[in-house]
Amino acid sequence: MGSSGQTLLDRQRLQVPYPNGRVIVLDDDHNTFQHVVDVLVRHLPGMTPDRAWDLAHRIDGEGAAEVWSGPLEQAELYHQQLGAEGLTMAPLERC
Repeated sequence: MGSSGQTLLDRQRLQVPYPNGRVIVLDDDHNTFQHVVDVLVRHLPGMTPDRAWDLAHRIDGEGAAEVWSGPLEQAELYHQQLGAEGLTMAPLERC
């Protein structure tokens, strides 16, 4: 196999997308809207209070909401941080 075989293998590796994850918060009976908003704003990059309030209402009304999606490694971190703050989390979803 000379160098052309290795080049093809390298090209195939580059085409494999990095896995993404979805962070989903579930509704519960013990977190207040304000706590959910504060936690989302504190831990999720670019999260505004207005967006966090919209998500908190969606969590309450629909039972769950995706609050962040992106590279799996970051999703794992945010999932862990939100759970550590007491939010009820769905299992991390790969997408």
